[in-house]
Amino acid sequence: MKPEKIPKMTKSEYDALIERQYVSRISFGACEHPYIAPFMYVFDKKYLYFLSTKYGRKMEYFAKNPNVSVEIEEYAPDMSRFSFVSLQGSLEEVKDPAAKKKVRQQFVDMVTTKKLSPHVLTALGHKPGDRPEVLVNEERSLVWKLVGVKDIVALKNG
Repeated sequence: MKPEKIPKMTKSEYDALIERQYVSRISFGACEHPYIAPFMYVFDKKYLYFLSTKYGRKMEYFAKNPNVSVEIEEYAPDMSRFSFVSLQGSLEEVKDPAAKKKVRQQFVDMVTTKKLSPHVLTALGHKPGDRPEVLVNEERSLVWKLVGVKDIVALKNG
């Protein structure tokens, strides 16, 4: 008996998935066992951007090897619908001050628009009571950009 294959998504479908969501998982491979961590992101219709605290294992792994896999998913609570996209590429630190400020403002807009709890800022090196604008005014985190995407796997069940 042949297994049923999960259908592939079109580019417009997986771009829409990426636009709807804001949490990803990044797998770093510069260690004995792959290291996976959750990251919020913003998408400008061309690139994914992430804010990363300046400490932790991810910093060591990023320095050793910036090649990563990024996974974004969406599913119904009862799993009747699910879809995911996996992108293999490299992380690059954004260093241009104007570009960093633009991305940081996109994060502020995302937190505000999606009405996320201020506690989410603790994942980015801030206090839970801080206002989202602190992301633009203080650089407690690095800005990473996913570049050189070599492979995209995007599947859905319906």
